[in-house]
Amino acid sequence: MAFKWFKKKKKQDTPQPPEQPPEPQAPALPEETRTERQADIAALQPEVEPEKAPQPAPRAGEPPAAPVPPADAPAPKIGLFKRLRKRMSKTRKGLSSGLENVFAGKKALTEELLEELEELLITSDMGVETTMDLIDQIRKKAKKVSTVQELTSVLKDSIVARLHPEPADTSSPAAKPHVIMVIGVNGVGKTTTIGKLAARFTADGKKVLIVAADTFRAAAIEQLTIWAERAGTDIVKHKANSDPAAVAFDGVEAALARGIDVVIVDTAGRLHTKVNLMEELKKIKRALSKKLPDAPHETLLVLDATTGQNAVSQAKQFNDALEISSLALTKLDGTAKGGIVVSICDTLQIPLKYIGIGEQIEDLQDFDAARFVDALFE
Repeated sequence: MAFKWFKKKKKQDTPQPPEQPPEPQAPALPEETRTERQADIAALQPEVEPEKAPQPAPRAGEPPAAPVPPADAPAPKIGLFKRLRKRMSKTRKGLSSGLENVFAGKKALTEELLEELEELLITSDMGVETTMDLIDQIRKKAKKVSTVQELTSVLKDSIVARLHPEPADTSSPAAKPHVIMVIGVNGVGKTTTIGKLAARFTADGKKVLIVAADTFRAAAIEQLTIWAERAGTDIVKHKANSDPAAVAFDGVEAALARGIDVVIVDTAGRLHTKVNLMEELKKIKRALSKKLPDAPHETLLVLDATTGQNAVSQAKQFNDALEISSLALTKLDGTAKGGIVVSICDTLQIPLKYIGIGEQIEDLQDFDAARFVDALFE
């Protein structure tokens, strides 16, 4: 018994190795930055061709069998209008079924039906003021409307008339370099839009320079660098928290020295200092004009279609401070209601130049009013 007790006690008194302190963890990135970085890294991954399944040897006297495509083979690309129409399916179904319900069993437009139509347009994100104007136009032609098709035709004509003015043609900019200052609040897809624009201009044979003047947001410079590499363009950047106006000035100076055709200047959408955002953007604008008179030649405001009427409020604030020359509306990919396009164009009277309907580079499309309305109703 004594021996057993001694072994037990000895085993208990045996010193245990000290516990290792936990390894320090790197601070977590903000959710917005982590999501954007993951999206950029995923976009840069090379496409790996799937392995082709072995084909059985044909029997004697039989023609060879047609190759079987792999199960995960990418679907064939569809045309621009078909992609736009696909993205507008949610709004189109809502409008089409709504118009049919409004006119079901009726042969004339009454005030009661016009009220139902007004509610339908407002819930499609066309805005109160725009909807009231559309209803007034339809009311004037009510005697000529007796079918759903006639009502749709009148509505389409009235909407197309409000999707102007047309943007100026900048496919062959007169100034060299042509400077585009891109503005918009954080999260609207500004960085992605810049990358897609750079790729478009590069594909057209132009020399493009991206200027990373958003020095306040975490990872903004890194994301633009990734897009510049992907688009095959140059980039001018400084360290984080540098003076954005100085970066813009250096960007134009580099563009003049390198013979660049198009300069795309990124800007902050939110500042982490006490400096007013609009004042900082005005400072960047002045810095551009000091090095190159009349620059920026285009001030492009990027808006998020999913924010609805908030996008209109943002546009008004930016336009009051900076005189916006054109608009780009992103994320019009099925989650947004297409009526916001009508509301923005009618309320602001600023040309809508681009619409983004997906993540691919080709999904940044030139806005065409007639084609958009066709996709909205047909």
